[in-house]
Amino acid sequence: MDTRIEHHARILVQWCTEVKKGDMVVISASPDAHDLAVAVTREVAKAGAASVVLMASEEITRALYDGADDETLKLYPRHQEAVIQACDVYLMLNAPVNTRALAAVDPKRVVTMSRTTQKISDIRLSKRWCLTVHPCRALAQQANMSLEEYQDFVYGATLIDWKVESKNLYAMKEHLEKHNDVRFVGPETDLIASTAGRIWVASDGKHNMPSGEVFTAPVDNSVEGKVYFDIPFLQQGKVIEGVRLKLSKGEVVDYSAEKGQETLKSIIETDPGSRRIGEMAIGTNRGIKQYTLNMLFDEKIGQTIHCALGNAYKECNGTNHSAVHVDMVKSMVQGEVIAGNEKVYSKGRYFYEQKSSS
Repeated sequence: MDTRIEHHARILVQWCTEVKKGDMVVISASPDAHDLAVAVTREVAKAGAASVVLMASEEITRALYDGADDETLKLYPRHQEAVIQACDVYLMLNAPVNTRALAAVDPKRVVTMSRTTQKISDIRLSKRWCLTVHPCRALAQQANMSLEEYQDFVYGATLIDWKVESKNLYAMKEHLEKHNDVRFVGPETDLIASTAGRIWVASDGKHNMPSGEVFTAPVDNSVEGKVYFDIPFLQQGKVIEGVRLKLSKGEVVDYSAEKGQETLKSIIETDPGSRRIGEMAIGTNRGIKQYTLNMLFDEKIGQTIHCALGNAYKECNGTNHSAVHVDMVKSMVQGEVIAGNEKVYSKGRYFYEQKSSS
C-alpha cells in the first residue's frame, strides 16, 4: 500500500476525528476508496474503537432517483437515522466512479430528497465527522490530470503539518472576531455583511480533509452588495459558471450564470433560506493551486473567498435555515478582505503572513 494512504488514514483518525477507545465509528466509502477504507479501519482498530463500513456511490444515489416516485422520495429513512444516532464518529471517504451520474436528475427531485433527509444531515453534523477524498481516476479526469498527478495534488494539500496550519487559522479567526463586519472587494465584487454576535470558525481539518479556511455565518438580513464568482463549480451533476449575485437586506434580488442558469435558479428557489447567504469564508490552503470542480478542494484554494447560499452553520451562531448549502468560489488575487477598517487579506497575503514578515 502507498505509504501516503496510510499517512492520510492516520490524519483522519488521529487529527480530524480524534478517535478514542470505545468509540463507535461509521465509515461511508466509495468502492474506489477501498484502500483508504482498509487503512482507516486499521487505524480505528488500533485506537480501540469499533467500526462499520457502508458503501456509497453516485450510481447508487442515481438508482434511488430512477426507481423512486415522488412519494417515495418523501419517505423518511428512520433506519438511516438510527445508524447516525448510534455513532460517535462519521467518516466519508469519497472516490466517485462517475462524477456526472446525477446530471440528468430533475433538480426538484434532488431538493425533495434534501428536505426529506435534512434532519439526518443535522444529526450527522452534531457528531465528530470528516469528509475526505481518495485519489481516483474519475476525479483526476475531472481535474484534467493523470491519476499520478492527481495523487500528488491531493496529498500535497492533505499531508501537511496541520498543527502549524491550525495556529495560522486561529490567528486569522481571532483577528476577524475583533470586528463586527466583513467586506469582500474585488473585480465585479463589493459585498459587505454584519458579523456581530457571530463566530468565525478556523477550519483546520476537523471536518474537511484537506481543509484551510476561516468561515462565519453573516447576520441574515445584513448582506448588501454584489459578487461575481469566477471559479466554476459542480452542482447536481452539472457545471455552473460565472455566477453573479446582487443582494439587498440579506436576500438575493438578482442573479445570473454564464452557464447553468436553470440549476442556479433551482438552488435559489429551493426555500426562503436559499435566497440568503448562509456562509462567508476565506480560503487559505496554498497547497491547492487550481480548481478541480470538487468543492472539498476548491473552497480552500489559497487567495480565494467563497459564499454559500442556504443553510448556516450553528457553530457560527448562524440562524438561516435551508435544505441546501451551495458554495461558490471567487479568486481574490486582485481582491481584498476587510474587517472593520483593517485589511485581513490584501495583495495575495493573509493577516498572519503580514504579521510574521513585519
